[in-house]
Amino acid sequence: MATILIVEDTAANRVLATKILRSAGHVVTTAETGADGVMMARAHRPDVVLMDLGLPDMDGWQALKEIRNSEGEAARLRIVAFTAHAMVGDRERALQAGFDGYLSKPIDVATFAEQVAELVL
Repeated sequence: MATILIVEDTAANRVLATKILRSAGHVVTTAETGADGVMMARAHRPDVVLMDLGLPDMDGWQALKEIRNSEGEAARLRIVAFTAHAMVGDRERALQAGFDGYLSKPIDVATFAEQVAELVL
């Protein structure tokens, strides 16, 4: 079981991801904006953050920078890009920017919980 923060502005994605992860035994909280995601990540220190890259107020790239700038290396959160950006090179760009993993949308119901579990380890 892991604590997971989902930062996602699309309600359908938040609901589906939450339902899948809770049914797998994880504790899930959600945020709809990048700013709220940064605040919740700092305050609650989840095991993993699933961060949408295309958030309307503060995109996932900026939210990643905000979190990374406020943490020490020993306290580094696992932050995973959770995005519909699935073009060639997007995964590599996210990893180079400092994300610890990459999950593309749309969510594959059959494999989503397994993919997240691999990232939590």
